[in-house]
Amino acid sequence: MKRDRIEEIAELLDKRGKLTLDQLDDFFPNVSQMTLRRDLFQLEQQGRIIRVRGGAMSVKEVQKVSGEPYVKKTTCHSDEKLMIAQKAASLITENCALFMDGGTTALSFAKEMPDIDLHVLTNGLAVAIELAQKKNVDVTLLGGQLLKENLSTASPVARAYFDTTNFELAIISASAFTLENGFSCNSMVEADLLKMVRKKAKQLYMMLDSSKIGKIMPYSFAGIDDIDVLITDDNFPEELKEKFREKNIVVM
Repeated sequence: MKRDRIEEIAELLDKRGKLTLDQLDDFFPNVSQMTLRRDLFQLEQQGRIIRVRGGAMSVKEVQKVSGEPYVKKTTCHSDEKLMIAQKAASLITENCALFMDGGTTALSFAKEMPDIDLHVLTNGLAVAIELAQKKNVDVTLLGGQLLKENLSTASPVARAYFDTTNFELAIISASAFTLENGFSCNSMVEADLLKMVRKKAKQLYMMLDSSKIGKIMPYSFAGIDDIDVLITDDNFPEELKEKFREKNIVVM
């Protein structure tokens, strides 16, 4: 029975932490991978697992490190994040050096990123783990204080690291946006890190889903004039898109 199989998959993931589709094949030899993918999608919709490239992780496994906030954010507005992630992935070219943040939109982006020769710097633990599964992507994880809400790191010593590091592109996300306050987040140390990233990158692409509009977090790290490309979803208001276009910002 489908329900019994889905429950068995959930129990296996809770016990093992993470499973690939090939491993699930071994457990369910008479079930197609397409059906198993649908089962994983249903479990993700229920908030019980997080799909990663080639398999899935138990929410309980992620909670061991990050607690509730990151898990909840991963399952919120997942369709919008997927749309944004696919658009961002289409912009990546081989041999590019880029910075990615550690938010849940960045995690979706990491899942969709092509497996080509790239060098990625990130402060996101889950992002780094996802990218580590790609053969051709070289990953550098920044150290520092662990921000459990975003499962990311940030530290003032990152400034010294950036002094000797080059990346031409930064593709980052924000927790909130208004025209008056710009792009903001709820951590001062993270905002300081993203300010450094903004200044270091030759181009800055912002991933922003429509649910973030009109919200204000305590710490702003960039304004509308600081970005080159806005990557968003179909629910983003057209009149606000025009505000970006008036600044010669590409809107996707």
